[in-house]
Amino acid sequence: MFIDPTAAHFRAGVTRSLIDFAMAIVGRFKGGPGHVNILTSVFFAGISGSAIADSAALSRTFVPEMKERGYDGYYAGAITAASSMIGPIIPPSIIMIIYGGLTGASVAALFVAGVIPGILLAVSLLALNSILAHVQDHPGGASDDLPKFWPSLRKAAPALLLPVVILGSLVFGLATPTEGSAIAVLVALMAGQYYRGLSFRMIYDAVEATARMTGTIFIILAAISVLGYLAGQMGWSSALADWVEAFGLTGTKYLFFLVGVFLIAGMFMDTPVALTLLIPLFAPQALEQGISPIHLGIVLCFNLCVGLITPPLGKCLVVVSAMTNLNYWRLAYTVLPFIVVQVLVLAALVLWPSLSLYLPTLFGFSVN
Repeated sequence: MFIDPTAAHFRAGVTRSLIDFAMAIVGRFKGGPGHVNILTSVFFAGISGSAIADSAALSRTFVPEMKERGYDGYYAGAITAASSMIGPIIPPSIIMIIYGGLTGASVAALFVAGVIPGILLAVSLLALNSILAHVQDHPGGASDDLPKFWPSLRKAAPALLLPVVILGSLVFGLATPTEGSAIAVLVALMAGQYYRGLSFRMIYDAVEATARMTGTIFIILAAISVLGYLAGQMGWSSALADWVEAFGLTGTKYLFFLVGVFLIAGMFMDTPVALTLLIPLFAPQALEQGISPIHLGIVLCFNLCVGLITPPLGKCLVVVSAMTNLNYWRLAYTVLPFIVVQVLVLAALVLWPSLSLYLPTLFGFSVN
């Protein structure tokens, strides 16, 4: 999709600039460090597109820093893991690319559709953090040393420019997704030079990682073709259609049924694997019922991302636990309020399709 800015020095410069900018915006409020954690994940989402990458990059910075400011380490780890889920929702998103490849849905429309759900998730997490900050008397507020707004914005601008370039080129028809990706690569290289942390070795590593990721996606698409053929030959789709009809699962009822299935799957399975196995079985029934493939994609991608912070195998929890030496099960217990909020946001996306479809429709994308 674009140059992966995971090299240590480049990412360190990006991370610090985004944190300073977030501090300048929300650091003055009660529970400010928690707000900064969430807002930085929003900014970071436009760079990586991966919850696991975000949790790995931000846990090393935020958990120690929040502990120094008087936070419980497990709360710091929980909010870092929970906010990292914003990464795959706000574009660009790796799992949306995979979903688009599996279903033929427009990746550009999926990217645009993810903006409002991602912002809604961020606002919900900010509201929960604010409530917990007052209940548990978290530190923060105007007494903290805060960066100045305009200098921090100037420093963060190159990193913030990446999602603007990607979305802007798609929304205004200036480029196809492939061409937009090429433009984003150029902007990422320029940003790397701005932060003075990009070397030829890092570029080589990023290209190698991109090749591996691209190869993985094509392997998944090849596997799904075989699985789809087998499902057709063995009558799995017909049997599922008969079962769905027998129980009267149509429209919103069927979507909530899928929410239950994908929530359970997300607890135990890797996200690309869950998409590969479940989309061919369940998506055709939804599309036949007239559910928009874009709305379905946002709901299911959001759904599986909740599993990244849900035990027993929440991968973001595992990453944060490993990076910070926090006990996994105690961390999983601390993250439960954030899971509840995310499930409520997911329910809202199911009940009000316009949350996903408003922007794609506004900018002229087909949502059917």
